[in-house]
Amino acid sequence: MSEIVTTTAAERPRSLGADAWDVMRRRPLFWVAAVLVVLFVAMAIAPELFTTKDPRSCDLAFSRQLPSAGAIFGYDFQGCDIFARTVYGARASILVGIFTALAAALLGGLLGTLAGYLGGAVDAVLSRIADIFFSIPLLLGAIVVGSVVPLSPNSPLWRCVIQIVLVLVLFGWPNTFRLMRGSVMQVKPNEYVQAARALGANPFRVTTSHIVPNALTPLIVVSTIDLGSYIATEATLSFLGVGLPGTIVSWGRDISAASGIGYIRNAPHMLLFPAAALCLTVLAFIILGEVVRDALDPKLR
Repeated sequence: MSEIVTTTAAERPRSLGADAWDVMRRRPLFWVAAVLVVLFVAMAIAPELFTTKDPRSCDLAFSRQLPSAGAIFGYDFQGCDIFARTVYGARASILVGIFTALAAALLGGLLGTLAGYLGGAVDAVLSRIADIFFSIPLLLGAIVVGSVVPLSPNSPLWRCVIQIVLVLVLFGWPNTFRLMRGSVMQVKPNEYVQAARALGANPFRVTTSHIVPNALTPLIVVSTIDLGSYIATEATLSFLGVGLPGTIVSWGRDISAASGIGYIRNAPHMLLFPAAALCLTVLAFIILGEVVRDALDPKLR
């Protein structure tokens, strides 16, 4: 009589994602960052859930009034409700951050995979191109392009977001390229990759089934952290007047308007709340990336 061996759920091998989730959910910082990210993303998707006021509806009679029961963040110099503008300002910044991080990860990850796997002339050419763009600071390059190709004041939000995303991706992809290239080159010599080749797997299958899944972890972590940096970069461009036009509500524009002579001293609330929202959003994504890094990297546990 043969003995039947059953495998319980506790004895089954755990995936990397399950282990990472167990590590993250025990970290208080993960929940703080997750709550902030969900809050600001909800503001970007459905600002009507947080305020019923129109951010563009202004009354000079309320100019620079301090926070009160009717306006918990007060009013700006044009008499616009700062809370409404802070809520609606999340949409542009977060859209730019998310789409830039995704596009830079896709472009840099794809080119990095090709360079790391093929090597030789392909690696040399792609690496030199990446070095050229990597030598240009992200913010400086975005300022130059934004000054040469400015956005029209009447441009819709989607067009403004796409143009800024393209500019940031142009100077942001080399970072993810170099990271993915190094990760692929580290994974490629492993035994399971060589075994797949020996069994007759074609290069496409080897790359997509064995190399890329095991090389993605650093890319995911860095892209999460970079997302916060892209949000800050967009706000900086808008602050300098080369980002989103003034017709679109954004944190950078509101911070720039509140930084005028006399406003910081006489009406500090105009600067405090949009700046705090920007700082909390960037901080939340950076903390989330750090927690994900600690959870996905076994060496850091």
